[in-house]
Amino acid sequence: METDMFALPLSAFLNNKPIPKTKFYEKASISPKLKQQFIDKIQKITWKYKLAEDTIGISKTHNVNEIEIFEIELKAHYIPVDVLKVIDKAIPYPILYQFVYKQNMAYGIALKDINENQPSVLRNYYFSKWNDVLNFDFTGLDLEKVYQKLILAFISDESKRRENFDEIIDTDTKRKCLEKEIETLKNRIRKEKQFNRKVDLNQSLVEKEKQLQSIKEHSA
Repeated sequence: METDMFALPLSAFLNNKPIPKTKFYEKASISPKLKQQFIDKIQKITWKYKLAEDTIGISKTHNVNEIEIFEIELKAHYIPVDVLKVIDKAIPYPILYQFVYKQNMAYGIALKDINENQPSVLRNYYFSKWNDVLNFDFTGLDLEKVYQKLILAFISDESKRRENFDEIIDTDTKRKCLEKEIETLKNRIRKEKQFNRKVDLNQSLVEKEKQLQSIKEHSA
């Protein structure tokens, strides 16, 4: 399978520059268990592209100086999020990840609060499903807008009908939380033996479903 799906200028391509896994865990203060994840889960890390003023001609901002694209070849059909957190903590720029496992591909990106004078704060991760086709837009007035567009590529269309990026993120976060709570309630209802307790859980489920429907209608 062709693993390079980005239509970016040659000036941004880094000739598949390898990044040793040891770079991230030898000097970092991480647990032996997490270090072992690097060894067991990651085959190799390749720095594919650097998106910056001098490579794609889009201006940097106070918050986003450049954007990296890493390809991570995995040893298993599993994305090790704890490993990504170490990488994102070590590198102060946004990173678009391309995950490859045999003939399968997926993408991921972290939403970071980035300030050049402070350590970045990781807010959330967004991932595609395996072998989903995502349409990434690498254009924008500045690199911060490009970064926002990359994140929006992972968010459902119904949430993107809002115009403000922060509102889109807030709506999507609430929607995902409600969907998770609804699934948890459904599992509890299936397992619950006591009738009165099951009634209470069903009432909570109905309320959560109403809240989710309200968010969907408000986003329409």
